[in-house]
Amino acid sequence: MNKVSTRIELRFDIAATKMMSEEEKETIKNKLARRITKENILIIVSQSERSQYDNKAKVTEKFYKLIEKALTPEKKRKPTRPTASSKAKRLEEKQIKAEKKALRKVSFED
Repeated sequence: MNKVSTRIELRFDIAATKMMSEEEKETIKNKLARRITKENILIIVSQSERSQYDNKAKVTEKFYKLIEKALTPEKKRKPTRPTASSKAKRLEEKQIKAEKKALRKVSFED
């Protein structure tokens, strides 16, 4: 175990920041709700590295990635139709299951 504590904790007050619009703040609050305290403070911790400097760099990188991911709008799924090969595969698997179940039935014609 390390004798020296190298843990870094980044605290970011979402409500007090002037870097983001109110809309962006709300988006971050909704998407990162599990990481945010009741006082609207985002807390990120790193203690995996042996040096405090490396942990600080790691926490900063985590922070920027989290914010970027939270503010990136989700792409809406475009519905597509199943391909002919996927339909054929599904029907083939269905036929195999049906045959398997038919073999399990008990025959009383002895």
